[in-house]
Amino acid sequence: MRIRIWGARGSLPTPGAEMVRYGGNTSCVQVTLSDGTHIVLDAGTGIRNLPADLGSGGPIHVLLTHLHLDHIQGLLFFEPLFRAESEVTIWGPSAPNRSLQDRIGRYLSAPLTPVEVRELPCHLDFRNCPVTEWKIGSAQIRAEAVTHRGPTLGFRIEDAGSSFCYLPDHEPALVGSIADLEPEWISGYSLARDVDLLIHDCQYTDAEYPLHLGWGHSAVTHTLHFAHRCDARRTLLFHHDPSHTDDILDGILESARRDWSALGADGNRLDMASELLEVELSATATQPAGTPPARPPA
Repeated sequence: MRIRIWGARGSLPTPGAEMVRYGGNTSCVQVTLSDGTHIVLDAGTGIRNLPADLGSGGPIHVLLTHLHLDHIQGLLFFEPLFRAESEVTIWGPSAPNRSLQDRIGRYLSAPLTPVEVRELPCHLDFRNCPVTEWKIGSAQIRAEAVTHRGPTLGFRIEDAGSSFCYLPDHEPALVGSIADLEPEWISGYSLARDVDLLIHDCQYTDAEYPLHLGWGHSAVTHTLHFAHRCDARRTLLFHHDPSHTDDILDGILESARRDWSALGADGNRLDMASELLEVELSATATQPAGTPPARPPA
């Protein structure tokens, strides 16, 4: 299983010279399974940079954690949706009284966009994520509701003996100290337990968090304690705040690695997510796969 990050920013796209190394596109992660099936996690602005021929050899599955704008605003620029031969299935959280297609159609419609869902030429299917596990290609997928505003899911993907958990918008500390809570009270715990790679929300510094309590995002300490409680083998900090420049993120990572080591964990297994970062997961190891390195050079 190969994971590639196309967007790691939260809330708002942030282009600019101070955002180059970690990137300014909003949430989008590509997963290529061992059988070649493509899964796209969230459709933020990063989705427009996926390969133009993605899906030319088979179906594409887009899994949406939730429908906040920063996670769906790239759909209008997703090339496969405009190819008649493409097969695309969009999965997302269910909601009372409204279908997933209708809810996404509120964005992909006038006056917000020039193209409406019904005009897309591809073979397009909308499905609510099952409440139990299901199969996509060679992978077993599990989705669970997690603590964030609005119906929001986290995902666990298992394929060929490796495991990956994606929790881009998550506030598990809202109900209490993660270090002290029983596992059954920790949002997302069962999805992330013993996972090879965890991508987790880390939007705020500890100093910033009190002003954003209940907004649905984590502070650095919360993310570290969550990853430690879940015994994640490697963790990528994700959903960077729009105000956090490359230099600020460098400082956050340096401090987080010290705190991570103080918890008795390997500081080298904690990284900052950046655009174009690739991680190769196998049954025996979790390793970077090519460029750029886990921490972009200064």
